[in-house]
Amino acid sequence: MAIVINLTDIKTILKNVDVVAAMEEGFVQYSNGNTVVPPVGELLFSEPKGEAHIKYGYIKQDDYYVIKVASGFYDNPKLGIASSQGLMLLFSQKTGQPVGVLLDEGHLTDIRTAAAGALAAKYFAPEHITAIGVIGTGIQARLQLEYLQKNTPCKTAWVWGRTTESMEKFKVDIGTDFDVHLASSPSEVARHANLIVTTTPSETPLLLAEDILPGTHITAVGSDTSEKQELESVLLAKADIVIADSIPQSKSRGEIYRAIKDSKLSLGEINELGQAIQNPALQRTTEEQISVVDLTGVAVQDIMIARAIYTNF
Repeated sequence: MAIVINLTDIKTILKNVDVVAAMEEGFVQYSNGNTVVPPVGELLFSEPKGEAHIKYGYIKQDDYYVIKVASGFYDNPKLGIASSQGLMLLFSQKTGQPVGVLLDEGHLTDIRTAAAGALAAKYFAPEHITAIGVIGTGIQARLQLEYLQKNTPCKTAWVWGRTTESMEKFKVDIGTDFDVHLASSPSEVARHANLIVTTTPSETPLLLAEDILPGTHITAVGSDTSEKQELESVLLAKADIVIADSIPQSKSRGEIYRAIKDSKLSLGEINELGQAIQNPALQRTTEEQISVVDLTGVAVQDIMIARAIYTNF
């Protein structure tokens, strides 16, 4: 009989899990060829605007395989419902029997994404952070800022959102631990911050190449389909370092996909996060370099966090 773990228990278990370390192990396993991760399944909706992603796979010689369904419906907050929804299913890799149902309501997807952002900053952010820039004001924007504190304890943040109301709400929600400045545009964020995280579902670029100062690191989180784009393609061409969480996925989605489609970048100029973690030569070597990590979301992240919750229940 499968164990059902609800969101309340999941949040309690997460307090004792080092999710950033779990993401690091997962990306290394993935880049070393020790996982089976099929292409992403995807459903896109127009009325109302939303999407559902199906990600699944396993680590070779592990005990489990995982199937994750996560959705984002952007009008949900108007209904008093979180935009992120979903669940994760664990099965025995030996028998195929279901062993765990994680009713996380999309929370684990949000957490593992934020942890991946912290991991990206750990290896690619400049040593001295003047301020953290956040493009977007939703759940992921807040989590990215919070999880960055694990390795980047900068308390100054510049935030841009599409409405003044959303930015002011973000400032209230994030609390008094941070010195939050509200920007009038994404370019103003880039003028003040040298570590920037983009977290929106935008389909038109928000950050332009001319906005980015030398030494800036950008973690792009929002573009996880072929239609979305937060970074101008020329920006990736300008960058000294471009990292994909998954090179195969970058052929069909994300910032790298758009830059290649626009003939501003080639696959040969990209390295994979799990490879770069293991090779300092692929990481930042000077404070003047511009780096971009494109996080499209890989099933190995779901495997690692689902396994951690289940084994610690």
